Amino acid sequence: MSKPFTDASVADMMPELRTVMREAASIAKPFFRKGQQTTARVWSKAGGSPVTEADVAVDTFLKIRLSEMVPQAAWLSEETADDHARIGRDLVWIVDPIDGTRAFLSGHPDWSIAVALLHAGEPVIGFVHAPALGVAYEAVRGQGAFRDEQKIVVDPRESLHAARITGPKPMLDRLTRGAGPEPDFVRIDRIPSLALRLVRVAEGSVDVGMISSDARDWDLAAADLVLREAGGTVCSLRGEGAVYNRADPVHGELVALSNALRDPVIAAWGA
Repeated sequence: MSKPFTDASVADMMPELRTVMREAASIAKPFFRKGQQTTARVWSKAGGSPVTEADVAVDTFLKIRLSEMVPQAAWLSEETADDHARIGRDLVWIVDPIDGTRAFLSGHPDWSIAVALLHAGEPVIGFVHAPALGVAYEAVRGQGAFRDEQKIVVDPRESLHAARITGPKPMLDRLTRGAGPEPDFVRIDRIPSLALRLVRVAEGSVDVGMISSDARDWDLAAADLVLREAGGTVCSLRGEGAVYNRADPVHGELVALSNALRDPVIAAWGA
């Protein structure tokens, strides 16, 4: 990207980025079998989490194509060794080639490819593509959030009455206890891809998405921008926004919700 960096110049990148994301999906999809184990080779990373040859192939493809789009951008990805030269860089791509690898390898369709571009530490592009579902979510800072190029916004509710919540059971139990006697929450099955958990809040099909500690930048940054542009936020349980591109890209407990529910959820959590 040789033009001066502005939000308008970022928007100009979106047609090419859509093409890149479709091509990335075409690499992953042949390895996915709905309801069945993946055909991809699978092994364990340090720490025991699984990785497949599809993760690596998509990561390699995206690193080449995204680096061509913005050559001056640094790189942070789940499947690439971290280069701390990214710290303090003005532009950084943050990528999860397959968010929800366990879902992918077991045949569950809730996995995604997530790409964000940071400028001065803030996401200015967010793109979450769910190939097995055939849907794509995208946002450019200041220009709204979209699902398949149709604008989306969070649910307008202002109270936790009948709120649809999802996430790790211990966090949901704590929220339920803090919300008062017998709250009428609707519990939604946990969504394996964190990026999809966030964008479903953005589209209004989920009201509160809880996120346990140990999420990484690549799980969150792309969907965070989609949610911001739809009228929501990703924040700590003290109300602090997520911070990206730190030396250690690991986050504590977080919650994804509409701006209108931020105070009620934080109050219930702290009760």
